[in-house]
Amino acid sequence: MTVPALLMVALGVLLIIVAGTPTVSRRMKGGIFYGWWLVGIASIVMILSIVPFFHTMTAWFVVLERHFGWNRTQLSLAFSLSRVEGGILGPLEGLLIDRLGPRRMVIIGLTILGIGFLMFSRVQELWQFYVAFLTMSLGTGLGTWLPMMTVLNSWFVRRRATSMSLVLVGYRLGVVAFVPLLTWAMDDVQYGWRAVAAAVAITVILVAFPLSRLVRNRPEDYGQHPDGDGNAPGLPAADVKDALEPGQQEFDFTWREAIRTRAFWLMSFGHGCCSAVIVSVMVHLGPMLTDRGFSLQTVGWVVSAYTAIGIVSTLVGGHIGDRVSMRHAIFGFAILQSAAILILTMAHSIQMVLLFALLMGAGEGRGSLTTAIRGLYFGRRAFASIMGMSMVPMNVLLFAAPLFAGYMFDITGSYSIPFTTIAIVSATGASLFLLLGEPAQLVSPERRTTAAA
Repeated sequence: MTVPALLMVALGVLLIIVAGTPTVSRRMKGGIFYGWWLVGIASIVMILSIVPFFHTMTAWFVVLERHFGWNRTQLSLAFSLSRVEGGILGPLEGLLIDRLGPRRMVIIGLTILGIGFLMFSRVQELWQFYVAFLTMSLGTGLGTWLPMMTVLNSWFVRRRATSMSLVLVGYRLGVVAFVPLLTWAMDDVQYGWRAVAAAVAITVILVAFPLSRLVRNRPEDYGQHPDGDGNAPGLPAADVKDALEPGQQEFDFTWREAIRTRAFWLMSFGHGCCSAVIVSVMVHLGPMLTDRGFSLQTVGWVVSAYTAIGIVSTLVGGHIGDRVSMRHAIFGFAILQSAAILILTMAHSIQMVLLFALLMGAGEGRGSLTTAIRGLYFGRRAFASIMGMSMVPMNVLLFAAPLFAGYMFDITGSYSIPFTTIAIVSATGASLFLLLGEPAQLVSPERRTTAAA
């Protein structure tokens, strides 16, 4: 597929979205609960943004290393700087989403992301790469994962984990489809990484506005209840919570109330420790496997393989998360990924690499749960702000992990020590979730009495 052909596909997607907007909007008046439409919309947003930026990162780093000769520490520093940016701006991003609404933030974020990819396609110096990478990271933070998870946290209560897991399934199907295509196209014997980056940029910019028009911030704004239960057009927003069944009742925390709880910090550090595995693999898997004689295309297929397995695991995780203790489910899935990273340190054959992919994918079931658990414990009112505040301690760990791995490789010539350390950190983070009490324990007796009255 040529770059002009990629642009034609982008235009086709744009026309489909624009043509579908009125039809989907009419569904608000009846038929399929619009929350399920938002699951699909969120998947598309993440395919357009997270797949080319995050999941293809390991391939971008390989081609940049070959083209410019930059070392692993220099390349890892780009991701680590983006985590510093995320830690500083995360609270602001959350507050902006709660203040302006996810819908506006989607168009702002996607536009910034597209500009970042355009800058990336013209990089000549290392500092230019850092600026482009930080711009892409800012766009992703403002307009993709956090605003769309905020939307789903508003539209679902009983099926919160299920809805978020379905989004992950949708965009991981995009990983399976597009990571091999992007890694193939960015090879110099095909179209080159600059042309691919430019094609991604134009695609994202073209679809940003029409896609954002499909986002709906809260079901109460359209006379609906979370989960589509007992929808009644015109129902005042204040009556929605009263209409919920007792098992669905949640206490909404402000971000100031949340950060004063022990559970907030356990979740934040636990999530960060577990995610250290993900970011380290995303940054270093390509260089590690190519060092061991595997081709860049093989790297793409390995990413697709554990992502495909992760699709099944994510569906299982969503089903389990809405029915059993979410914190115990997170622990079980995260331990599988800790084992996967240990296997990777010993993977010199395709069989061991595939075993790594199997365990890594099987552990992906925790992905939606580590996000949904904030809604379970802290409610819907300030979800984005609470997640934004949580990103500060999380990003400290996400900053350190890939940089540590790159630095240790440069001085030892091996990933064994850093990846073994990261596996231990991940297992420790998984254990922190076991220390969470029940959500109701966060609410004072006085507040429960007031709510009941």
